[in-house]
Amino acid sequence: MTKKKKALIIGEAFYPEDFLINDLVQEWEKDKYEFAVLTRAPSYPFGKVYEGYKNRIYQTTYYNTIKVYRFPVVQGYEKSTLIKILNYFSFVFWSFWIVLFIGRQFDRVFIYQTGPLTLATAGIILKKLYKAQVTIWTQDLWPETVYAYGFKKTRFLSFCLEHFVKWIYKNCDNILVSCEGFIDRLRRYVPEKDITFIPNWSLMKYSPVQKQRLPGKFNFTFAGNIGKVQNLDNIVLGFSKFAKKGYSEAYLNIIGDGSYLAELKELVSRENICNVNFMGRKPLAEMPNYYEASDVLVMSLKDTPLYEIMIPSKFQAYLTTHKPIYAIFKGEVKQLVEDYGLGIIAHPSDIDEIALGFENFLSLSDEQMQRISENALRLLDSVFNREMIIEKINLIFWRS
Repeated sequence: MTKKKKALIIGEAFYPEDFLINDLVQEWEKDKYEFAVLTRAPSYPFGKVYEGYKNRIYQTTYYNTIKVYRFPVVQGYEKSTLIKILNYFSFVFWSFWIVLFIGRQFDRVFIYQTGPLTLATAGIILKKLYKAQVTIWTQDLWPETVYAYGFKKTRFLSFCLEHFVKWIYKNCDNILVSCEGFIDRLRRYVPEKDITFIPNWSLMKYSPVQKQRLPGKFNFTFAGNIGKVQNLDNIVLGFSKFAKKGYSEAYLNIIGDGSYLAELKELVSRENICNVNFMGRKPLAEMPNYYEASDVLVMSLKDTPLYEIMIPSKFQAYLTTHKPIYAIFKGEVKQLVEDYGLGIIAHPSDIDEIALGFENFLSLSDEQMQRISENALRLLDSVFNREMIIEKINLIFWRS
């Protein structure tokens, strides 16, 4: 008699935090797969445990019928690099002990790696102890991300990280990556393994109920996390140059929250930049109404080699709106926008080019706007089709 498959899903974030893994496990629940989730107490993005949840050493909660094993989070990690590092090691420590306690019942592990690669350690321990099959879906590239966050690349740190990354991936049976550019980077650790491109899809259901009122006659909108890496300082400086040419009816609306918000507001005030509208964080369910009122959707990341091979989840969300995209990017996102005719691109470090990009959108004809909309639909139906992506994951994880 064939043993029934039962999986443990390991991830840094899970419901009620807004992440793609919630949508994926709901599909698995509908399909009657057997699995449980191992994660920490919910705290993203503010580093504080959500109301209604306890920061206990060990607790079980439920998401629909799904059992969720939770352990403590080190609160305040968004304010301090030291606390962030402690939080990484805390995840390894607590997940290790819980896996020892609950691991025997699982024959496969799915690692949803949105944060540090260290979270995969518990999955590898499960493989070593109980011969569980391990699948990792890599959303964040190590060790490159470590250095991108400001850690100095010393010989010792580089040696430790390179060996750790190789150990993790060598012990994974299936390696999935959310960006095609990750494949070549990971091949240097595991040249003998297949690495499969599995892109993210949009969590947003685009069905606007009522168009929100925005202040401009022509509205550019940025929506998402407001951190240093989002390159918003260059965006607002470029917008300022554009607006000073007499485009007083154009507005840049910034929807979201994050660690860089206060500094960004200070920059706008100090430089006396007009027509920048800070709107705060909005519920995901309301976002279609704001997108519908926008003419162009803006996205960017800082000019570093790592971000050239990344596709932020914002890209898929923007695609669902069929609106023109202003991609202030190099690399993979730039290529997609160019190849599929989705909008206009600019170099993330060139303020003059960013300003010109804002200006060029105002001269697009209705026919060009319609063509962009059709191109977005074509890309959504091919590369970023939710049903096709989930079926591909199922074939690799559940049916292999």
